[in-house]
Amino acid sequence: MAAISADPEVMRWVGDGSVRDKQQIRSGVEAMERAWEAQGFGLFAEEVRSTGEPAGFTGLSTPHYLPEVLPAVETGWRLGRSHWGQSLATEAAAAAVRFGFQDCVLDRIVSIAQVGNGASERNMAKLGMHPLRETVDPSCGRRVRILALSSDRYVTATH
Repeated sequence: MAAISADPEVMRWVGDGSVRDKQQIRSGVEAMERAWEAQGFGLFAEEVRSTGEPAGFTGLSTPHYLPEVLPAVETGWRLGRSHWGQSLATEAAAAAVRFGFQDCVLDRIVSIAQVGNGASERNMAKLGMHPLRETVDPSCGRRVRILALSSDRYVTATH
């Protein structure tokens, strides 16, 4: 995770675009573990099935950085550049969405992407999400698009 989050191209669309150091990653992983314990969902490590190589992370989290959407659960992902374009983010996010609706019994899942991050928006569309609105992320001042998928729409699309 440290190598992935130290890559400026990977981090381009995350917050203010700053890379993360090993201590920041360690703190982030500890926060992910606490979220699982407190909420029953969280972010999980993603690896390439055939090799076991770490690819990044995907899962569900509460987007505390964007208070105007709360209460909400967000699906998100971060993959190393060598894993881009292989549908890993879409496959893993689809599993996270399924877990959110079926196991966590969520009513709605959102996903948030900075304006211009077409790859993430394409993943969101593949998940069946539809645009809610555009706003500014107060933590960094960048414009973001919020997309959402309701449990009703998810059930209809999967049956």
